[in-house]
Amino acid sequence: MKSSYFINQFNWLKVYLSPFKPPIPKLYIGKVAIGVPYFYPRVWDKNGKAKPKKIGFDFIGLGWKTKWENTDYRFEWSPVWSFVFFGYQIAITFVAPEMHHYWECWLYYSKETKGTTKERLEQARTEFPCVWTSIKDGVKTEICYWDIILKTKYR
Repeated sequence: MKSSYFINQFNWLKVYLSPFKPPIPKLYIGKVAIGVPYFYPRVWDKNGKAKPKKIGFDFIGLGWKTKWENTDYRFEWSPVWSFVFFGYQIAITFVAPEMHHYWECWLYYSKETKGTTKERLEQARTEFPCVWTSIKDGVKTEICYWDIILKTKYR
């Protein structure tokens, strides 16, 4: 495994030192039920067939992709740390408020902005507004997710 791959699995932890509200670790203990990311923990035999992992750790970083442009970030899955032991699993999933919007805004902020925290937030909010409009019962409502996912002093 390349060291850059390993480091990238933990880059998302920088969010804890940022103006974003911290993700909350959610603990699961029980039979294997948490995918890492899409499938249950597994290993491959020499014939290329997947089989359940008996014992092992998985450290899964933030899953994301870009869609139409290099800055059009799309959330795929939350970070997960998993330990499997003979059909049972202990997993910690890092759950963020407004998960899709949170991680997409975080990716833009962390990868596309420069300067002080204030300058970076101004740039991110301008270039990646994350304002969504909904209409319910004929009433139009705008939601700025930046105001939901940032710590109070940065809103």
